[in-house]
Amino acid sequence: MITISNLHFHYPNSEFRLTVPESAVSSGEKIAVVGPSGSGKTTLLNLLAGILTPDQGKVQVGEVAVSEQGDAGRRDFRISNIGFIFQDFELLDYLSILDNILHPYRITGALQLTGEVRQRAISLAEEMGIAGHLKKHPDELSQGEKQRAAICRALLPKPDLILADEATGNLDPANKTRILDLLFKSVEDHDATLVAVTHDHELLPRFDRVIDFQSFQSGDGP
Repeated sequence: MITISNLHFHYPNSEFRLTVPESAVSSGEKIAVVGPSGSGKTTLLNLLAGILTPDQGKVQVGEVAVSEQGDAGRRDFRISNIGFIFQDFELLDYLSILDNILHPYRITGALQLTGEVRQRAISLAEEMGIAGHLKKHPDELSQGEKQRAAICRALLPKPDLILADEATGNLDPANKTRILDLLFKSVEDHDATLVAVTHDHELLPRFDRVIDFQSFQSGDGP
């Protein structure tokens, strides 16, 4: 599902460097990524999603060499095939929660907004326990409720790849279990792949594999 080879990346005017000689993730795997803050875990997710492009090397997701696509190609591929759960939610304050969940369908021709999609959005919100907040705006929700709305938006297109950046970081223990259950169910129902950055080591036994990011960068990881 994911193949990385000879990847090098740096931010301009920064000493930060990310190097991944080679790595692969199989379709259907549930991978947890751990490591110290600032080591580049979020940067890796952004490279997998095509939000960032490497200075050198190749990032391939499925049959698509994401790192070789132009801006529009990466954007359409990301919206259609990748569900990204951002650490800071990325909700739009001027939209209702329902419209935030539906937003990917409004910004590209690669997805078609239908009645079935709207119903699926409502069903996801019900599963997440936020169905009563769909007419509200983000500033009316708690941090945990915003997180659940962001997860609904990521899962709505039934993506092949789910990237989660601390998806359970703002949730209480009961909701952490609910969120992880829903993410894993989405992976299993759609033969999708999950790559999740987390600092919550209590969750690690539920994943198929754990990548220690320091080993991952050095080439000692899988």
